[in-house]
Amino acid sequence: MSRFRKYDGGDPLAPPVDLAEALDAIGQDVMAGYSPERAMREFLRRGGTDQAGLDELARRVAERRREILERNDLDGTMREVRELLDKAVLAERGQLARDITMDDGDRAFRELLLDDLPTSTPAAVSELSSYDWQSSEARQAYEEIKDLLGRELLDQRFAGMKQALEGATDEDRQAVQEMLADLNDLLEKHASGGVTDEEFRDFMDKHGDFFPDDPQDMDELLDSLAQRAAAAQRMLNSMTPEQRQELMELSQQAFGSPQLMEQLARMDANLQALRPGEDWSGSEGFEGDQGMGLGDGTGALQDLAQLDALADQLAQQHHGARMDDVDLDALAQQLGPDAAVSARTLQELERALRDSGYLKRGSDGELRLSPKAMRQLGKALLRDVAERMSGRSGARETRTTGLAGEPSGATRRWEFGSTEPWDVPRTITNAVLRDGGATPVRIQVDDIEVVETEARTQAAVALLVDTSFSMAMDGRWVPMKRTALALHQLVRSRFRGDDIQLIAFGRHAQVMEIEELTALDARWDKGTNLHHGLLLANRFFRKHPNAQPVLLVVTDGEPTAHLEPDGEVWFSYPPHPLTISHSVRELDAAARLGAQTTFFRLGEDPGLARFIDSMARRVDGRMVSPELDDLGAAVVGSYLGSRGPASSYREHFGDWYGGGRGFWV
Repeated sequence: MSRFRKYDGGDPLAPPVDLAEALDAIGQDVMAGYSPERAMREFLRRGGTDQAGLDELARRVAERRREILERNDLDGTMREVRELLDKAVLAERGQLARDITMDDGDRAFRELLLDDLPTSTPAAVSELSSYDWQSSEARQAYEEIKDLLGRELLDQRFAGMKQALEGATDEDRQAVQEMLADLNDLLEKHASGGVTDEEFRDFMDKHGDFFPDDPQDMDELLDSLAQRAAAAQRMLNSMTPEQRQELMELSQQAFGSPQLMEQLARMDANLQALRPGEDWSGSEGFEGDQGMGLGDGTGALQDLAQLDALADQLAQQHHGARMDDVDLDALAQQLGPDAAVSARTLQELERALRDSGYLKRGSDGELRLSPKAMRQLGKALLRDVAERMSGRSGARETRTTGLAGEPSGATRRWEFGSTEPWDVPRTITNAVLRDGGATPVRIQVDDIEVVETEARTQAAVALLVDTSFSMAMDGRWVPMKRTALALHQLVRSRFRGDDIQLIAFGRHAQVMEIEELTALDARWDKGTNLHHGLLLANRFFRKHPNAQPVLLVVTDGEPTAHLEPDGEVWFSYPPHPLTISHSVRELDAAARLGAQTTFFRLGEDPGLARFIDSMARRVDGRMVSPELDDLGAAVVGSYLGSRGPASSYREHFGDWYGGGRGFWV
C-alpha cells in the first residue's frame, strides 16, 4: 500500500550545495590557525552569502521565545470564567427585576446573595454551585463555566480537547471519564511490565479518537502524554501563588464533578513515575497581557521547551555534535519552512564536506584538509589572483622573451595558467558544434583549445616566506599562506615540469610541505633568519642544476638572526653587521647559481625599504611592495614572468576569467 505525505525536502529544483564558498571560508580559518573541525563549525555558524547560518537561526529561536513570554500571561482561563460569571449574575439580576410574580422576600434574599458574592472568582463560583437560577440565560452561562473548566483541564493534557468537547453531551463526558480510567489502568500495568502489543492496540482501537497524533506503540504514547503533562506542571509552577490557589479551587467545578480532577491527578502521577526525566519542576516568567487558557498556556510551555531544545541543538556545543542533531520538523513548526530549509542545507553542507573527501581524519583522530581540499583552495585563490592581475597588463618588468615551448602538434583544453596560443580553428569548431551552427558564434571558456607545447626550460622555484612574530602581529600571516598556496597550486597544476620548495624562516628556517605551511600556527619567537632560508634555497637549487633558479622572498623585516657554524641560532636586534654579512653571502651564492630574485616587501618601514632595495640591486633582482591583498598576484606574476612571455597578463589569465563571459566572433 502506498502512503503519501506533504513534501518537506525544500526546493526540489534547487541545485546541489556549492562547497566552493564553504571550502574557501574553511581554508581561510585554517590558515588563520583554526583546526579544520572548528573552521567547519565556524562556517556553519556564520553561514554563506545567501545562506542563513546557525547563529541566525539561533537568533530567531531566541526572538520567538522572547515573543511568547512578552506577549502572553497565564490568566486567560480566570478572565474567561470571570466574564461568564459576570454575565450570569447580570442576567439573573435582570430576571429578578422583571419577574413581577416573585415573592418580594424571595427576591430580596436572592438580590442580597448576589450583592454579597465573594470578590474571589473561585469562591463566587463555588457559592453559586447550589443557587437556583431564575434566568435560563444565567443558568446557561454558569453551566458554561463548569464545561469550560473541564475542557481546559483536559486540553492541558490532550491538545485540542477544548475545541473538540465544545457543546459536549453527557455521553461525551462519560466517554472522556472512561478513556481516562482505561488510560490510567494501562499506564499502571505498563509500570509493572505487563502491557502487550495487543493490549495497546485494543486501547487505541477503543479510544484512538482522543489521540490524533496516532502513537504507534506504548513508548510513543508515553512520550506524547508526558511531554504535555510536564508542560502543564511547568505552567502551574509559573503561576503566582494566588493564581494557583484560584485554579485549584475552580478545578473542583470542572464538569460539575470532582471525578475529572481525580483521574487527571492519577494520570499525572503515573506519567511522572514513568518519565521522571521530563522537566516537571521548571517555570517561566510570562510578562504580557494576552491571556492564555490552560490548554494554550500548556502549549506555550511546550513551545518554549521545544525552542530550548532547538537552541541547544543549534549551539552544537556538545562533543560529537552534528547538524543532523537539529530537529527540522520542530524548526519548521516554530520558525516556518524557510528556517527548516536553511538548516537542511547546512546539514547537506556538513555531510558533503565530510563525505566528499575534503576533510580527512588523521591518525590522531583530528580532521585535516585533504590534498583534494588543498587543490580546491588553491584553485579558488588562483581565481582571485587572476581577477586581480587581469587589469594590470604590463605592470611589471620582464627580462625574458620568446615562447614558453615548442608546438608539439597536439591541442588541449584551456586551463588556468595556460600561456600557449589558441588553436583558433579548433576553438571555433567547438563553439559551432555546441550551438548547432547558430550565428553569431559565441565562444565560451569550455570551447577554447590551445596549442600543446613542449617546455624548453624548467624552473626550480624557492618561495621563502617570513614567519617571524611581526608577520602574525601585523595581520600578514594569512595573506602569506594564501600566496604560498596559490603559487604551489599553479606550479603543481600547470607547470608540472617545475619544482617548487616552500621555506618558512623565522628564528630558524625549515622546508615545509604546503599542508604543513597552511596549517602552521602563528609563531611568536623573535628572529628573521633570512640567512638560514637562503642556505636551504641554495641547497635546493644545487639539486636541480639543469633548471632555472627562481628565488622569491616574502618578508616584512630585516635579517635579525643567522646560523652559527655549530648550527645554533644567533639573534640580535637591531640587525648586527655579522648577520647582514651572512645573509648577503648566501644571496650572492644564489646569484652565482643564476637565480632570478624578487623580494616582496611588506610594510612601510623606510629603513626596510632601503635595505631590501639594496639587496635586490646587488643581485640584479627586483623589489616589489604590494598591498596585502595584492601579495598573491605579485608573487604569481613574478613567477609567470620568469617562465616566459609576460608582455600582457591577459595572455595568462584573460579579461573574462572568473566572470563567466564569452567572446563574440
